[in-house]
Amino acid sequence: MRHLELPSVSSAATSDLMPSPLVRHRANPILTARDVPYHATLLFNAGVCRYQGQYLMIFRNDYGRWGDTTFDGTNLGLATSPDGVSWTVAAKPIIDLNTARQLAQPLLPHRDAKHEIHRFYDPRLTVIDDKLYMCFAVDTRHGVVGGIGVFHSLNQFEVLTLTTPDNRNMVLFPEKIEGRYVRLERPFPVYGRGGVDRFDIWISSSPDLRDWGRSRLLLGVEDVPYANDKLGPAAPPIRTDKGWLTTFHAVDIDPSRGKNGWEKTWKKRYHAGLMLLDLADPSRIVAIARQPLLTPEAPYETGEGATPETDGFRNHVIFPGGMILDEDGIVKIYYGAADTVECLASAPVDELIRFCFEG
Repeated sequence: MRHLELPSVSSAATSDLMPSPLVRHRANPILTARDVPYHATLLFNAGVCRYQGQYLMIFRNDYGRWGDTTFDGTNLGLATSPDGVSWTVAAKPIIDLNTARQLAQPLLPHRDAKHEIHRFYDPRLTVIDDKLYMCFAVDTRHGVVGGIGVFHSLNQFEVLTLTTPDNRNMVLFPEKIEGRYVRLERPFPVYGRGGVDRFDIWISSSPDLRDWGRSRLLLGVEDVPYANDKLGPAAPPIRTDKGWLTTFHAVDIDPSRGKNGWEKTWKKRYHAGLMLLDLADPSRIVAIARQPLLTPEAPYETGEGATPETDGFRNHVIFPGGMILDEDGIVKIYYGAADTVECLASAPVDELIRFCFEG
C-alpha cells in the first residue's frame, strides 16, 4: 500500500516555498585526490559517520589518467577527522579489488570471485548498536549487485549478504524497527520500460541483515517534480523527533545540455532531495520537499573549476553519502560533487525538518 500524497508544485508559487537551509562549507571541496598518498584521480561518493570518538570516512577512488575514461581501477580509501572538516587519509586503500574478491568469495561458493567480481565501490556507513556496517555496490560478470558487510575492526571486514542483480545505492537505518533491520535501495529494471531508466526507491527489511524481504515501493520518479530520469537513496537516514530524515538523489536529463563533463556521453544532472519518514513505519512518507535540498551551482559541482586541469568528470552532479546529526543540532551532509571531489554542507536539524514540509 502506498502512503504517499504529494502536493502539486503547480499549486504553490515557487516564491512561496521555503528556500533550502543548507549552507556549503567554505573549505569545499574538503577532500580531493591531491589529499591521497597513493594513486588517486576521482575521489567521491564517500560514506561518513561518527565512530569510536571520531569522524570516519570511506571514499571511492577511481584512479587512472586524468581525462581518460578508461580507468586503471577502483578502490576504497579510509580517512579520519576530529571535526568532520579536516581529514587525514590512511597510507593505503582499505579495500582494493583483490581484497574485495576475497571478501565476496564465501558468498559465491560455486563461482570464482576472481572472474566474477569486477569492481567494488560506493560505500555507505551506518553504526548500529556500536557496530560499523557498510553498504556497497559490486559490478559482477552477471550484473550489478548491492552488498552489506560489518567491520569487526577497521582491518577486518565481513560481507554478510549480496543481492540479486540489479540493485544498488543501498543504505541502512541506524536501528532496528519492530525488531527488523531496514534498508532503502534502488533496483533498476529495464524490461518493459523501453530501455529508459525510471528507477525508483524501494524499502526492505530483514531479521538478521542477511535475508531480506517485505519489499515495497517507497518513492517513484513520478512523485518528484524535479526528476525525469531516476531516483535512489543517498545518505543513510538519521533519527529525529519528527521522523527519519533522509536524503535521496534525483536525476533529470535535458538533451539541450549537451556534453556535460569529460565523460563522453554525460547529459544528466543530479540533485539532492530530502524527505521525512515515519519513525514506526518508515514505508510511510510524512513529508517531502517539493524542490531540491541541493542542486549543482558551485564550480566544484558544475565541473567548472573542480580541478586545476579541466572540468569535472561528470558535471552537474551532487550525491550525498553521509549525514550526521551533531550534539549541537547541526546536521552535516557529505556529498560527492561532479564525480570528482568530496564536499560538505550543513544546516540546523529543525530547519531541515521544516524544509520537508515547506520547501
